[in-house]
Amino acid sequence: MTTRQDCLDRDAADPLAAARDRFSLPDGMIYLDGNSLGALPVAAAEVVREAVERQWGADLIASWNKHGWIGLPQKVGGKIARLIGAGADEVVAADSVSVNLFKLAAAAVGAQDGRRVVLTEGGDFPTDLYILQGLAGMIPDVELRVVEPGGIEAALDDRVAVVLLSHVHYRSGAVRDMAGLNAAIRAVGALSLWDLSHSAGVLDVDLNRDGADLAAGCGYKYLSGGPGAPAYLFVARRHQAALRNPLSGWMGHARPFDFVDDYAPAAGIDRWLCGTPPILSLTALNAALAAFDGVDMVAARAKAGTLGDLFIERVETRCAGQGLTLASPRDASARGGQVSFTHPRGWPMMQNLIARGVIGDFRAPDVIRFGFAPLYVQYANVWDAVEVLGDILDSESWRDPRYQNVAAVT
Repeated sequence: MTTRQDCLDRDAADPLAAARDRFSLPDGMIYLDGNSLGALPVAAAEVVREAVERQWGADLIASWNKHGWIGLPQKVGGKIARLIGAGADEVVAADSVSVNLFKLAAAAVGAQDGRRVVLTEGGDFPTDLYILQGLAGMIPDVELRVVEPGGIEAALDDRVAVVLLSHVHYRSGAVRDMAGLNAAIRAVGALSLWDLSHSAGVLDVDLNRDGADLAAGCGYKYLSGGPGAPAYLFVARRHQAALRNPLSGWMGHARPFDFVDDYAPAAGIDRWLCGTPPILSLTALNAALAAFDGVDMVAARAKAGTLGDLFIERVETRCAGQGLTLASPRDASARGGQVSFTHPRGWPMMQNLIARGVIGDFRAPDVIRFGFAPLYVQYANVWDAVEVLGDILDSESWRDPRYQNVAAVT
C-alpha cells in the first residue's frame, strides 16, 4: 500500500518537479482543477503588467509594430504547435473554441460537393454540439447526425463531410483513439475535426502523426493562458489551399491594410484569422506557454497518468464503501489528465472540499472531477487531497447547509 512518504519520495525524484516553480500557487491550497482553469504562470503576470504599463501605457499604438502585437496570433500558434504535433505554419491563435469549431466545420462542409452530413457523438462537450446545431440550422441542406458513444465508425458513409469529436471526454476523461478514427474517417473521404481542449498541454498529442485534418482547442485549461484565454485552430497543410474561412474578417485578408472592398483570403493558416487579436490575453497566453519550455510531453502524460492512478488507488482504499463510483477509465493509457467519480451528493461534497482547500469541480448531474496538471501537481498533493475527502465523507460534513446552494458556475 502506498504511504505518504512514498509520495514524498516520488516528488523528490520527479523529473518535472522544477516546473512547479513556474506557477504561482496559493499556500495551503491543493489545486486539482487545471483541467478547467490552469494555474497562473509566474511569467504571465509579469509580462502582462509590462504590456499594460509600458506597451499600451507608454508606446500606445506604436506597439503593433514596435512590440510585435500584429504577429502574436502566429507566434502563439507556433508555440502551441509543438505541444500538439503540428507545424508552426499549421496553427494560429484566434477567437474561442466555439467560433473556431464553427469556422472549421463550415469550411469542411463547403469544400466537399455532395457531402452534407456533419457527424458527432451525443454526450460530448455541449458547446461542440450547440455549434453544430447552429450550423445545421443555418444551412438548410446540412444534416447533423448525432450517434451514441462508440457509434462513429458504423455511421460513416459517403455523405459525411466532417466528423467532430473531443479527443478527451470532458466528463469521464476517456481518450479517443485519434489515429484509428482518423483512418476510418479518411477511408470514406470525410474530414476529421478534433476538440483538443482537454488534451493539449497534458497529453503527447501528435496531430500529424495520427493523420488529423482539423482541430481546435482552448488556451485556458492545461495551457494556463488565463480565464477566457484565446483559442487556437489547426488546419493540416494539405488542406490549407482548399478550405475557406466562412468568417472572412479583415485580419484574414491577404492585404488587410490595403483596405480594399473585396475580400481576398490570406495564404496558409493566416486566412483563419477574423477580427483584431485580443493583445493582452494573447500576451498572457504567449508568456504562459514558456512554462512548457524543455518539457517532454511524453513524460508529462506519464506523470499525469501515475498521479491519476495514485488518486484512484487512494480513493478506493481510504473512501471505500462511501458511495463513490469511478467514472473514468482505470487504465491510464485510456485516460486524459483527469479522474472523475460519481456520487449522488457530488455538489455539496465538492463545495466542502473547496472550503477545505482542495479545489476540484463538479459536472451535472453527479460527477466530481479532479485534474492532474503534471507541471505543478505533486504526488503528496494527491495523498493529502484524498485524506481530506475521506474525512469529509466520514464526518458527513458536506451536509452542512452552506454547501447545498448551487452557484451559477459549477
